[in-house]
Amino acid sequence: MSAAPFGIDRILQLLPHRFPFLLVDKVLEASDDGKHLVAQKCVTMNEPFFQGHFPGNPVMPGVLLVETMAQACGLMCLSATTEDATGGAKAYDTILMGIENAKFRRMVVPGDVLRVETWLTHRVRNMGKARGVVSVDGKTAAECVLSFALTPRKGS
Repeated sequence: MSAAPFGIDRILQLLPHRFPFLLVDKVLEASDDGKHLVAQKCVTMNEPFFQGHFPGNPVMPGVLLVETMAQACGLMCLSATTEDATGGAKAYDTILMGIENAKFRRMVVPGDVLRVETWLTHRVRNMGKARGVVSVDGKTAAECVLSFALTPRKGS
């Protein structure tokens, strides 16, 4: 079963990231069990990293494609966390612990709409692994395996 899609308000509740480092615009699909998520990122020329990467030939840095997958992975896990006594999501952060088998298949440029898909592949308590794929128009742009830890959010 799949949870309802959600937008930026819910994303801001779940992730600690803020502009200019929030790289997910909306969630299109999220499984209730926290094992699969599909998110979207609209890449525009207004992104601050395009000022220097590269002038006259704007290309989204590969490390930011990995970060986009990591944020989607966080949303995958956190959107399915148990609610606390007040009815809100428990305040956790997902911390990126490792990146394996990262591959970059095509350049991402202004005007691209990224489809970011994550699948939970392994989880033991607060540690896990997920596979992430970023695609544009059905073609893979980047993929990797992410290791992560769930940690209580400070100040919550």
